[in-house]
Amino acid sequence: MDADLHPFSTLSPARVVAAIESLGFWLPGEPFALNSYENRVYLVHDDERRRWVAKFYRPERWSDARIQEEHDFLAELAAEEVAVAAPWCDEAGHSIHRAEGFRFALFPQLPGQAPELANPAHLFALGELIGSVHAVGERKPFRHRGAMDMDGMVLDARERLLAGPWLGRLQRQAYERVTTALHEALAAYRWDPEQAIRVHGDCHIGNILGRDEYFALVDFDDCLMAPAVQDLWMLITAQAPEERHMQLSEVIEGYEQHREFDRRELALAEPLRTLRLLRHSAWLVSRWEDPAFPVAFPWLADAGYWDGHIRTLEQQRQALERAPRWLA
Repeated sequence: MDADLHPFSTLSPARVVAAIESLGFWLPGEPFALNSYENRVYLVHDDERRRWVAKFYRPERWSDARIQEEHDFLAELAAEEVAVAAPWCDEAGHSIHRAEGFRFALFPQLPGQAPELANPAHLFALGELIGSVHAVGERKPFRHRGAMDMDGMVLDARERLLAGPWLGRLQRQAYERVTTALHEALAAYRWDPEQAIRVHGDCHIGNILGRDEYFALVDFDDCLMAPAVQDLWMLITAQAPEERHMQLSEVIEGYEQHREFDRRELALAEPLRTLRLLRHSAWLVSRWEDPAFPVAFPWLADAGYWDGHIRTLEQQRQALERAPRWLA
């Protein structure tokens, strides 16, 4: 797609400023684009020296009802003093705003740095943070955000990639073979729908900010109904059993300051990792017409990337065949 034809091509700095000032703010400076691809996100400051993060939602991705449910969850969390950034509301109580055909929201900036996952104190604090989110999240379900569907998401990711020209003939055969095997292997992992609660959904360290032992969770754009472990497994990065045990112990101890964690869910960690690997590559190819993606991910067009991706999927297939190492 021509860059000038993409919906975000019209979102100039001047229009970003005009959209925010239409809400009654005055911005003395230019917006600063933050590292975001699914949406467009900007850091701005107003004449009272308050810093805001303005998120302009990708057109036609989420319905108003889904965005509002994200905002309502954040407001519910903030009311319980959970460390999140709830969206700003106008005098009418609206958190979704419109300008130039875009929907956008304003969030107070939460400063800080990403946590250190080798630091036990940080791990405990992260577990405590996520436990406080889930203690609120389990109170009622999402009605519009949907639920994690392992089977459907695997098939969707597979079909999106195979529908494009990304793979050579031999790569396509290898990808079809390994994803068929993964789909069959993942069928053995099921969870009771009653286990699913409202979760952040994309809980990697890039979405956690803070310092010392105080952290906050940002960007709930992918929140959904899922098992609690969806927000925990990405925090466990160690390969050595002793270090992995330390990480798990600290995270779960912190988590259980607010909510009991069902350790049987740890068996879902490798399946969820597999799902993320499949969905990430499918997300990249499905967004390739957005001019920001070829600039940020130029290696996607290289055959070598897909060879590596297929090898990684094969390694995941082998990991799923082994006993759940997280339970050791």
